[in-house]
Amino acid sequence: MCGITGFIDCRTQADREALHAMTECLHHRGPDDKGSELHEAAGCLVGLGFRRLAIIDLSPSGHQPMHSADGVHTIILNGEIYNYREIRTALEKLGSRFRSSSDTEVAMEAYRVWGKKCVEKFIGMFALAILDRQKQEVIFFRDRAGVKPFYYYFDQGLFLFGSELKAFHQHPGFRKAIDMDALSLYFQHGYIPAPHSIFKHTFKLLPGHLLTFSLEKKDFIIEKYWDVADYYRLPKLTISYPEALEETEKILQSAFEYRMVADVPVGVFLSGGYDSSLVTALIQKNSASRLKTYTIGFSEEAFNEAVHAKKVADHLGTDHQEYTCTYREAMDVIPMLPSMYDEPFADSSAIPTYLVSKMARKEVTVALSADGGDETFAGYTKYEKGSRYIRRMESLPQAAKYLGESIAGLYGAFNTNGNLAVADRAEKLKLALGTENAAKAFNVITQSMTQKEVRLLLKPEIHFPGTFFEEAEQLVLPELLDHFLCLDYKTYMVDDILQKVDRATMAVSLEGREPLLDHRIIEWAARLPSEFKLHQGKGKRIIRDIVHRYIPAEVMDRPKMGFQVPVAQWMKNEQKDILLKYTDKKELLKTEIFNSEKVERLVNSYIKGDIEDFHRIWKILMFQMWFEKWMIH
Repeated sequence: MCGITGFIDCRTQADREALHAMTECLHHRGPDDKGSELHEAAGCLVGLGFRRLAIIDLSPSGHQPMHSADGVHTIILNGEIYNYREIRTALEKLGSRFRSSSDTEVAMEAYRVWGKKCVEKFIGMFALAILDRQKQEVIFFRDRAGVKPFYYYFDQGLFLFGSELKAFHQHPGFRKAIDMDALSLYFQHGYIPAPHSIFKHTFKLLPGHLLTFSLEKKDFIIEKYWDVADYYRLPKLTISYPEALEETEKILQSAFEYRMVADVPVGVFLSGGYDSSLVTALIQKNSASRLKTYTIGFSEEAFNEAVHAKKVADHLGTDHQEYTCTYREAMDVIPMLPSMYDEPFADSSAIPTYLVSKMARKEVTVALSADGGDETFAGYTKYEKGSRYIRRMESLPQAAKYLGESIAGLYGAFNTNGNLAVADRAEKLKLALGTENAAKAFNVITQSMTQKEVRLLLKPEIHFPGTFFEEAEQLVLPELLDHFLCLDYKTYMVDDILQKVDRATMAVSLEGREPLLDHRIIEWAARLPSEFKLHQGKGKRIIRDIVHRYIPAEVMDRPKMGFQVPVAQWMKNEQKDILLKYTDKKELLKTEIFNSEKVERLVNSYIKGDIEDFHRIWKILMFQMWFEKWMIH
């Protein structure tokens, strides 16, 4: 795990000082080593910057930027290629020779031998750049699931790239102008879906894509090399449930063992839920030593998972560390969030994620996180509720849908009166009834604010740009559940969950690995019949049954808990001053974005206890704090 950044300047105006500043601001992603180089090619200046967190091959031979023996290729890589030993063996049989034992050199040699097709051989998480002097190109790859972030900016002949947006602010050519259309997506979802970002001319490279910048043409093209939707399109496997159970465990075991490859200590985040317990159980069963596991607890019982994690740890015999977080410690994280998440981001579970990362970093350099299980094996309750709701809508006669849509529209107009403190359920019902597409209906049901509500909140005229939410409406998939899982895998999981974990772990120089996001798992799971995942109203059927082989059901069975802290209560009481400061009319006017009267009404309703959805307040607060950090200072 590291940080990469740099530029391609077709105007040849950039210098080493800018590159050094861009690289240094990513120090937290790689405190062990650094490197930055400036190259001239085809009339362009190519700057490559790197910060290293040493995980594999801790020697100086792992230094980056790394050059091929013939000097044709230069690489910088953020992430890990877990199967690099197998790839290295295959390359050696073809005549390749290596000077280090790093996965970075293997990735570079794989590109030299196989070209862009090399990425199809990688099992891992990665965002990497390769300067190819022979072809006069710079090629950028992002891993299939999008575990590793990759931002880029292109305007007036200047191409910037980096693991985090904060690097761009260090370049004098970067013009930071808020993209209002992208901001509308933030308030709709609580994050900004790829490929968009908060700034104009700035984008996220989509997972499973590569970008090739031609130094001669001074432009780039983007290509897709992998898409989870392709596997959901395939026919379902004709396989018995017991057979599926055995094969699933084999694939999981392989994926988990790969994530233990490291030359530094490795641990696991253990919540006591099915996903983290699955990871812990399958790794511990084949380990001669006790696996290190970590849990954060809270004094508020409704938010405390520590007691459940301890039961699992005790049963499996792990070396378990538990820390009860105080209110003060959690609150001290809030001012750090705008710097940590340098794009507006409204998932408050970033707070406990940062705290558990900070605790784990005292003992390990790598921590496994069990994200992706819900999106792969249907763990969220919204899948069951959404399926039930959409089936009911599909059973309605078209005339009943039209009538319901009309009534919902009238009810919404008179009932909410533009009050954003009350979720406009009538508007959601109207939108859901107005579509016959499962993906669109699911999006309407699950989005935190409708487009109508966002337009009420924001002053400028806005448009909602296209994302995979719209693309998913055109998908023809075998089963209803497939639409939900595919949509979440390509949106919420990537731009909320994975962004949260990457920034929180990297803030303390900890490598976060995602064993459930091995692409072989989703390629297999996407073809499993829905009843193997969502069965009798309960999700993750196949995962539950595997876990029960190692942990008794009575230890595991409990209501699903989100990884949260009680910010909704704290902001009303102890942290009320912070909320009032950033939602004050004078502060709102600085941004020239909000309808201040709507915000004032929303905040007042929250303080009085009349608001139903605190997430709306949190989104405004997080944006205001982000604006102060990145647009004013």
